[in-house]
Amino acid sequence: MAARGQSPQGAAPDGAERRSRLRQYQVQLLERMQAAGSGAVDRSKRLGVMLGARRCLLDLTQVGEIAPAAGIVAVPLARDWYLGLCNIRGALTGVIDLARYQGEAGGAPGPDSRVVTFAPGLGFNCALLSGRVLGLRKPGEMAALAAPPGAPAWAARRYRDADGQDWTGVDLALLVREARFSDIGL
Repeated sequence: MAARGQSPQGAAPDGAERRSRLRQYQVQLLERMQAAGSGAVDRSKRLGVMLGARRCLLDLTQVGEIAPAAGIVAVPLARDWYLGLCNIRGALTGVIDLARYQGEAGGAPGPDSRVVTFAPGLGFNCALLSGRVLGLRKPGEMAALAAPPGAPAWAARRYRDADGQDWTGVDLALLVREARFSDIGL
């Protein structure tokens, strides 16, 4: 068996072979970028997260990145659900506890906590505090449930998985349009 970076005969790959592999890699990378740009990604999957005591599903096209929930600095005279600001890759990002926003018991950042940033396309430099990231889920494989009375439009989709656990679909694009969400000051 040839070592990595060597041809089967044991000699180091020549320049033409390296260029060919580099070109093949560039073509594959371009194809993946075009598929992502055209929306030809698997839209059936959602990111499962714990927001307070609730299991929630976030649309992957509305999520930016997931970062550790460290270094959140409180902002004076802000509502209790606005936890403060944190530095994510050099950008100050507001961190929201969505459970508190909904009037439920909030969570304090712990060792498994993460902040899930909003996608840049939403135009809101913000992140949600998640007690735990639960991985990818497919709502299409879950039973749809009726929305509870009075549920906001951004949290009206409900599901039950095969294990009997309930999930709330959170539409971040609808959430940022809610006037109260922009009103963080006391």
